[in-house]
Amino acid sequence: MNDKNAAIGVFDSGVGGLTVAREIIRQLPEESITYFGDTARVPYGSKSKDTIIRYSRQIIRFLKTKNVKAIVVACNTASAFALDTIEKEIDIPIIGVVKPGAKSAVESTKNKRIGIIGTEGTIKSELYTQYIHSIDPEITVVGKACPLFVPLVEEGMLHDSVTDEVASRYLESMKEENIDSLILGCTHYPLLRSTIGQIMGEGVTLVNPAYETALELGRLLKEQDMQSTGQGQSDFPYRFYVSDLAEKFKGFANSILPFDVEKTQKIDIEKY
Repeated sequence: MNDKNAAIGVFDSGVGGLTVAREIIRQLPEESITYFGDTARVPYGSKSKDTIIRYSRQIIRFLKTKNVKAIVVACNTASAFALDTIEKEIDIPIIGVVKPGAKSAVESTKNKRIGIIGTEGTIKSELYTQYIHSIDPEITVVGKACPLFVPLVEEGMLHDSVTDEVASRYLESMKEENIDSLILGCTHYPLLRSTIGQIMGEGVTLVNPAYETALELGRLLKEQDMQSTGQGQSDFPYRFYVSDLAEKFKGFANSILPFDVEKTQKIDIEKY
């Protein structure tokens, strides 16, 4: 059995998973986090299933060298393509962002019409749709890939006329679908929440899988009696690793996390 006070491993294709880390920090303040962002190989959304499984295995091997007690796949594409395969291969709990987000959308819809926006990979995988239909087959799910959102977020263009224009174009068709719940099916998208909310209007509930995943993680740790006691927690219980561009990552992390990240370490993920 792992040490209760060991860290939670969190990984993503880049910086988007920091929205998941942020929610874990808010909701589970006793827990430590070891985060890995695969900044050398981002984006995952346009890559094949085999490639994403290979990347995910390498990252999990790396995180296990840090003795994490559980892993959160804070990337919708990796959750969609790799989670089913890798959860059979490891001996510690692992959760993704898709199921908690899908479950919350099912609970929030009144008219049984749910929209999902995400990367090409997530939308094509139809994993959200399959999971929603496993709960309620009568729900209509409308998917829309929004590939430009990720680079706009990573360039820091969160409140910019270009982003507003791109969002309006992407969401135009979604507005005609009479949905009442919209899943932000990419970890970057909660950072565009206000823009998306403004375009979709008050009648549409925005579902943030990052928030739901942190709640799910809390339940899982409690169930398995793995909650940290907070003892022996270092002064700064959060560690950040990337496969490239450590300084750029650190700058982005500092803009969205509730504290300053003093150090981000670059590692050679291909060695794992």
